[in-house]
This record gives sequence, structure tokens and C-alpha cells, in this order.
Amino acid sequence: MADLFSPFTLKGVTLRNRIVMSPMTMYRSQDGRAGDFHLAHMAARAAGGFGLLFPEQIAITADGRTTTRCGGLYDDSQVEGWARVNALVKEMGGVAAIQLGHTGRKGSEVAPWEGGHQLPADHPHGWETRAPSALPYGGDHDHPVHELAVEEIHDLHQAYADAAVRAVAAGFEWVEMHYAHGYLGASFFSPLANRRTDRYGGSLENRVRFHTEALDAVRAVLPERIPLTMRLGADDFNPAGATMDDAVAAISMMKDHGLDLADVSFGMNTDQMVDPVFGEEAGFVPRAMRIKEEVGIPVGVSWNLGRPQVADRVVRAGLDLVLLGRPALANPHWPVWAARELGHPAPFSLVPEDYGWWLENFRGHAPSIGWPEVAPPAPVTVPEQERRTPAPA
Repeated sequence: MADLFSPFTLKGVTLRNRIVMSPMTMYRSQDGRAGDFHLAHMAARAAGGFGLLFPEQIAITADGRTTTRCGGLYDDSQVEGWARVNALVKEMGGVAAIQLGHTGRKGSEVAPWEGGHQLPADHPHGWETRAPSALPYGGDHDHPVHELAVEEIHDLHQAYADAAVRAVAAGFEWVEMHYAHGYLGASFFSPLANRRTDRYGGSLENRVRFHTEALDAVRAVLPERIPLTMRLGADDFNPAGATMDDAVAAISMMKDHGLDLADVSFGMNTDQMVDPVFGEEAGFVPRAMRIKEEVGIPVGVSWNLGRPQVADRVVRAGLDLVLLGRPALANPHWPVWAARELGHPAPFSLVPEDYGWWLENFRGHAPSIGWPEVAPPAPVTVPEQERRTPAPA
């Protein structure tokens, strides 16, 4: 039975464990380029034992970014910085992954700590957003949206392929398509955002056409050894939006177009959600399990999996990868901490050999290394009323 620390092989890539640093927007890029921040951010988690590491959603076009401070691979000049990051990730034993995407009608924003609101197209740091239909997201994202023409959709498919070529040149060994979180791919999938009447709207098959054609374009330029995966907004938690039934059918279609693994998440095409599971520990796991069982494809899952016992249980139950966002930010050595909590026989084998040698062989005062000693299991107490009274002799 696989566990959290089992290797995982997909296509020609083998991960040292099932622990993934999830893509998280960091707002640290200049003109889409990776810099010293990205080098430190990614390399620290690779040295900390993560098997697969994403930097953030990487935009396929300039207007595909969330803000002007977000990463991209829409220009050849952006390859060098990401190549530097990925070389160090590989040296530390990790596999560098890229999530290609376009923010769609949620773009042209300011950073969340600056309010997260959308800027108008005439602002120096703003632009006109694009989407399947001319429907603003709503709330403080109410500026006009450009409805994509069919020719523009085809141009975006080419942009995905061009970015994938640059990704390979930069040393990324895993390519994921971002079809979730209310961004462009999620908008095409959801009836809440896609009101088109042509071959890219209406029926589920039409609403998934954008995704399958993008997969075809990317798979055509990727070396066969590189996995092609995607994160799908599988549930809008709104009766008028995308449902899990839609997701099962859509992922089955994508599987026929070269999809190697599904990473399932929220749709986020509206703020009007009914009973979303944002706050529930492992809340998205049952939906991920349904995809695994009904589609028969490797599946990764995220959202509230930061307790080692929970993450390990998810893999033992049959899912393939556990994606961690905030836990990876809070603790770059989360995999080592988890290994010690779960009784791994050699937790320091997860880090580079120079780290591991010092941590394993020159302990000194053990708690001084920065990780507290693993606490012994708490004694199990039996309530007084449940204790058996010895039978008389």
C-alpha cells in the first residue's frame, strides 16, 4: 500500500514522495520574470523534502496575469530566470512543475493586501480582461469584459503551446493546466460564466472544448516523458454552476486528450456558494475519490490537508498526490516534520545528504536542532464507568 513517502511515477518522471507544494501566487515577479525570491522560495522547499514543487500559476500571455507582479512565460526573455530556479530545485532532489494558465475575467487586480480589487483598463497597471462571455465576475470585479472571438481562442491555444515549449527549455519536468478558481479555464467550464452559443458554449461537450483543444496543443509539443496534468474547478457549489457530475464527464473527455492526472479543486466562478467546504479538514477528498473511482485516472487533491496523519490517510485511501499551500509557506521542511510525526524510520533522508548527515549523526542536545522531539503517544485512559470489575474467583 502506498503512503505519503512512497515514490510516485508518472510518464518518465518519478517523485521521491507524494508531497506537493501547491501553486501559490506570490506577487514577486517583474515583467513575469523569476528572481532571487523565487530561487529562495522554491529551493528551500526542495531542500525541505517536497517531491513536486510549483511556483505559482504562470501566465501564458501578459493579460493572463492576475497583477503586473505575477509570473509568466509568454516571452523568451523569461526563460532564463525560471531555468536558474529549476536547476537548483533539481539539485535539491525535487521536481519542478509549472502551472500554465490565464486569469481571464479575474485579472487586472492589485495584490490582496492592497485590497485585491480590479483595476480599470485605463489604469497604468490595468488592462481589459477577456473571458468566454462578456460577463464581469461581480462585486469589485465589475469592469467591462471582452468576449473572446473564436480566432482569439485559437490564439490562446497556441499561447499555451508556446509557453509549454519555453517551460521545457527552462527545465520544468511537469506541466499542469489551470482550469480552476474562476480563471479562464474555469470560466469556459461553468455555465455561470460561459453563455456562448457557438461550439465553445452550451452543452458540456462544447464547454469542455476549450480545455481539450488546449491539451491537444500542449501535448503536441511536450516530450512524451513529461506528464500533462490539470487542476479543474470541479464544483461551483452553486445550483446553476458546474457540478461534480459535470467534472466526472469532463475529466473523462480530457483523459482521451492526453491528460495524465487530475488535480481537483473549487470552481470559484461566483461568490454565491452554497455550503462550500473551504473550512473543512480534507473537505475536497470525497470529490477527488469520486474522480479516481469513476474515471480511473491518477488524482491529486488539496485544501486543508496540513496535518501529517490526514495527508497520509488520503494517500493510503487511494489518492495519488497531496498538494499543500499554506503548510508549505509555514514550514519549508513540512515533509521532514511529517515524517517524524508519522514514525518514518529515516526522516532526515528526505533532505539533501549534507543536511541529512548533520541532522542524523551529530545530534548533541537533540531539541536544539529546531524540531522538538516527537512526543510519545498520550496514554489511553478508560472512563471509570467503562472499566470492567474483575469477576469473583
